[in-house]
Amino acid sequence: MTLSALILPLLLALAAICGLGRRVDVYAALTRGAEEGLTVLLRIIPALVGLLTAVSMFRASGAMEWLAALCAPLLNRLGIPPETVPLMLVRPVSGSGALAVGSELMSTYGPDSYIGRVAAVMLGSTETTFYTVAVYFGAAGIHKSRHTIPAALTADLTGFIASALAVRLFFGT
Repeated sequence: MTLSALILPLLLALAAICGLGRRVDVYAALTRGAEEGLTVLLRIIPALVGLLTAVSMFRASGAMEWLAALCAPLLNRLGIPPETVPLMLVRPVSGSGALAVGSELMSTYGPDSYIGRVAAVMLGSTETTFYTVAVYFGAAGIHKSRHTIPAALTADLTGFIASALAVRLFFGT
């Protein structure tokens, strides 16, 4: 058995031993933590269901393709392949949706193509903004995001532009 296979059991055993050494009821602490986790889950599920429903409706309506065609001229000027527009639209909303779009781009154009590399770097250098805000703000009970969404979307846009630039610098077009 390798050391990496033993790390998690050893950490759990160490936590239990430390708890017992400090005379903490480890089982009660575990169940209390599980109860708090379920409470948080109940608070964030409505936001997640709404978010995933909105993404599905956006894709099914054809609005994504329309928006992609609208953005293509500007993206060409920025050096971003227009084929990555669906990825840039889905990434801030859904990580699994973005992964599916990225996989589709890589299977269509190849993982070593300019488009495939840009898609891979975009996936690794941006965040699922709305999902993250829904989960963390929902868990914390925050209802007004104020400047969070615009700042996070600006960071995502910067990541998209920097992804195309980095791929051009390191690999060419």
